Amino acid sequence: MKIEILGMGCPKCKQLTANAEAAVKELNITAEISKVTDIDKITEYGVMMTPALVVDGAVKVVGRVPSVDEIKKMLA
Repeated sequence: MKIEILGMGCPKCKQLTANAEAAVKELNITAEISKVTDIDKITEYGVMMTPALVVDGAVKVVGRVPSVDEIKKMLA
């Protein structure tokens, strides 16, 4: 599983990264979590507002920070 955090490194982006890491840990799954800060790559996903959460190439959340529980539901 590949999880991408799209954003420029703002506090919300950092919180989304922390929530995604916590969700992966709580579910005890293996996932590669990466941060995408390149604006061109972010817009390739059609994302105009950050932070955004991408799971296996599919944009799941844009413009807000989902809770750990919300992320767990997306990953399960």
